[in-house]
Amino acid sequence: MGLKYSLRSTALNEQRLVALESLQGRDDPVIVLPRAGGLPRPSIHHEVFGSLRDLGVEVIWKGPIREDDRAEQIQIVENFVVRGVDGIVLMPMDRKALVTPAEEAGGQGIPVVVADSDLDWEGRTSFVATDNRRGGELAGEALAEMMGGEGSVILLRYQVGSASTYEREEGFLEAIGKAAGIEIISSNQYAGATNEGAYQASENLLNSFKDVDGIFCPNESAAFGMLRALQDSGRTDDVAFVGFDASDKLVEALRAGEIDALVLQDPVRMGELSVRACVAAVRGEAVDPRIDTGVVVVPSASIDDPSVQALLKPDLSILDE
Repeated sequence: MGLKYSLRSTALNEQRLVALESLQGRDDPVIVLPRAGGLPRPSIHHEVFGSLRDLGVEVIWKGPIREDDRAEQIQIVENFVVRGVDGIVLMPMDRKALVTPAEEAGGQGIPVVVADSDLDWEGRTSFVATDNRRGGELAGEALAEMMGGEGSVILLRYQVGSASTYEREEGFLEAIGKAAGIEIISSNQYAGATNEGAYQASENLLNSFKDVDGIFCPNESAAFGMLRALQDSGRTDDVAFVGFDASDKLVEALRAGEIDALVLQDPVRMGELSVRACVAAVRGEAVDPRIDTGVVVVPSASIDDPSVQALLKPDLSILDE
């Protein structure tokens, strides 16, 4: 009987880990989707679930409650290494802090596919993610065009150590810096991992810079915090605003014109390709070292385009089966 695999995800929101574990003495794969502690981003969850049907793997989600709990994510990875799992898909919350446990896995011969946000580690089997720097560039190009190439701009960063958002931030600064008439008046403030922290940081920035013309936030929580601050101050009509990623509230604001554009990833594709890459590595098949899952910028006027709706509203009916 060939190996079947137990697929265990061990993080929430933007930080996930998936481990593939041999199943002994089972004739059929089992898929388990516990709600304890919550579920990761539903569209990634959906595609991992769906991709398992032809791979013969079981999925169990588990993970840190807080998006910034590096210590718990490290412990979870180390526990899976001790258990001797066959493969790991890791979506690290910190590009440096998760290197040591990833190295421990690699040292045990466990393939590690890094997805969504990168690690400062060359030993990974593959990196499956958005081209985040390009996503930031798209945001900068879009914002510069909205502003007519002149005015003042704020970049509210996410948090120290996040590789994906760092790349978005640097791509944005590179692109917006090409507009000679635009001045970057703040780029050193961080939203942090919580909505409330992002709101407070946004409120502080808006109070400090009354005449800002454009704003970019590199992830969903930072963008939502800034949206709330702009709404509360009555300035949504006065500032060109570009965010990154989507939620119901951000999409609602995009439709209402309170957000001028969102940069969107394809988490469904990310979920599928990361799991398939890990399973392929476990089975000894060749895996591309870098897999780009795509990124687009969506202005308010394009929100109803079919291709955009497919990203915003993926079919999640498989979760009800």
